[in-house]
This record gives sequence, structure tokens and C-alpha cells, in this order.
Amino acid sequence: MDSSKDRENFVYVAKLAEQAERYDGIWVWCRKGDYYRYLAEFKSGNERKEAADQSLKAYETATSTAARDLSPTHPIRLGLALNFSVFYYEIMNSPERACHLAKQSFDEAISELDTLSEESYKDSTLIMQLLRDNLTLWTSDIPEDGEDQKMETSARAGGGEDAE
Repeated sequence: MDSSKDRENFVYVAKLAEQAERYDGIWVWCRKGDYYRYLAEFKSGNERKEAADQSLKAYETATSTAARDLSPTHPIRLGLALNFSVFYYEIMNSPERACHLAKQSFDEAISELDTLSEESYKDSTLIMQLLRDNLTLWTSDIPEDGEDQKMETSARAGGGEDAE
């Protein structure tokens, strides 16, 4: 009887270790994305572009792993979505992508809100509130009818408002 109990405990511990390893990997990629995002805030020119590229790669890696391994309500996945959406808004100057990511993450979490464990409920709902607050703030920055694309095309062609 003890050997069966020992085996169950071993399997349980092995599963916990595997789960912890996945969480750590996601967390590390997210922190790497954050690190390069912070660098991009203070760099300019080519250095800013390189930092932004590194940040994007790290966030994309973390996001694909989180989508596969974590529920939409998991605080690590929600925190990643929050940070990645801030990256799109502040570094990539793309309120559209920032809003899309924040809204998608919020909506997916809302649809599974009833599956939240008691231990993560507070953390998850706090991050969801931050996503919603950012959405409210950023939505006003999205130009209507593709104005953003028109402005980008005009600026690249040298016909922006600031062109002399």
C-alpha cells in the first residue's frame, strides 16, 4: 500500500515540476520582453529598433507558450497580455494592435471566469481590470476609417503634416 501511495506522490510531484518549468519558461520570456521594452523606451535609432525587435520576439514566444499551456484566466497569461499590449501601444505606436490583444485576452478570460480558482481570482480579476482600463484609454487613440494607415503612408512618402 505504501508503494502505491509513494508512486502517486511521485507522479504528483513530477507533474508539479513539469508545470513549474512551463510557468518559469513563460515568465522568463515575458521578463525578457519587458527588459527589451524598457530599453526601447530610452534608446533611439537602430538601437531602439533592435531592442523593440528583441522584445517582440520574446513576447511572441511567451504568448504562444502561454496560449498552449495556461488557461485564459491564469494570472501569468493575463499579465503577459497586459505587458505585450503596452509594448504595442507605447513602443510600436499601434493602438489598434494593443487594443486587439487587450480585448481578446479580456474576452477570453471573461468567458472562463467561472473556472477561476479561489487562489488566483483576486490576481486575475485585478489584471483584467487593468486590461479594461487600458482598452478604455487607448480606444480614443484609434483613428476611424483607416486614418492611421493613411497617415503612415503619407508620412513615408514625405507628405506628413510636419514635412517642410
